[in-house]
Amino acid sequence: MTTLESLLPSTGVAALSIGLIGAGRIGKVHAAAIVGTASAQLVAVCDADADAADDLAYRHGATVTSAADILADDSIGAVLIATSTDSHADLVERAARAGKAIFCEKPLDLDVARVRACLAVVEETGAPLMVGFNRRFDPNFRALHDQIAAGVIGDVETVCITSRDPSPPPMAYLARSGGLFRDMTIHDFDMARFVLGEEPVSVSAAGSALVDAALASLPDIDTAAITLVTASGRIAQICNSRRATYGYDQRVEVHGSTGMIRADNVHESTVEVAGSGGYVRRPLQRFFVERYMAAYRAEVAAFVRAVLDGTHLSPDGDAGLRALVLAEAAARSHAERRTVDIDEI
Repeated sequence: MTTLESLLPSTGVAALSIGLIGAGRIGKVHAAAIVGTASAQLVAVCDADADAADDLAYRHGATVTSAADILADDSIGAVLIATSTDSHADLVERAARAGKAIFCEKPLDLDVARVRACLAVVEETGAPLMVGFNRRFDPNFRALHDQIAAGVIGDVETVCITSRDPSPPPMAYLARSGGLFRDMTIHDFDMARFVLGEEPVSVSAAGSALVDAALASLPDIDTAAITLVTASGRIAQICNSRRATYGYDQRVEVHGSTGMIRADNVHESTVEVAGSGGYVRRPLQRFFVERYMAAYRAEVAAFVRAVLDGTHLSPDGDAGLRALVLAEAAARSHAERRTVDIDEI
């Protein structure tokens, strides 16, 4: 079983040594967050791309090594997994058996059964596991959640989530992404769970390839509308698109029995100019790195703090599983043109 003592350096210093597995775009984001966390140390980096690993390690004063060596090194208390999705479950299992605390990017896998098997290993070993749903840590969305929990709008009745990317990723990425629901909407499924206060019991989804008709050959979609319903009748609606010509569109609105609360988009600047032609303001932030950098930092800081304090990590493996189950239900609903009960998955 993993214990707090086994995760700390032998010196007893209250800092968590972290090995980063994956030095791509999201790996770079997490590396910066680790280095910016006072109680964490980025000590090792590995990646199949040797140049990427060398560059990131050099930038942050870490050692370049292999995943096997990171997992075998008793001085490394935690691993942050930022590799391709198809490697996540295997690396989580290996890290759990090696006695590490684990932060893994979403999703744990594209297959629900595989995730359940992976989480069985995590439970058996007692390894601390956190799944990277960074939007929970965005200051605006966190404040929205906390005010809902404090009862400022009464009982939640409806949730509306808008999530639109500025442009589609490359076709090569989309071909192995698992589809819109598992790759993109999964963040929104977690956000819906985060603010609804109840678990959805059914999913209805419709989708189309409106941005790029070539997606239909994968098959995949780039535009979707999803409705989630809880046992008490609370409703969450999610609107997705792979194209937003005006920037990265990220909004949440929650209506309750005594009021409404919303978190609006973040612009490049708060400056607004008024003239005879009307009001002009700066565009939206362009994409997720800019929009959610504060969230990534807060997420890693929360992971480190929880590991050092020995408290429960959240969002945990169960949150990762539940979001994937919603994604699977949405994919089935879209394919079969019907409402899907969660119990079917």
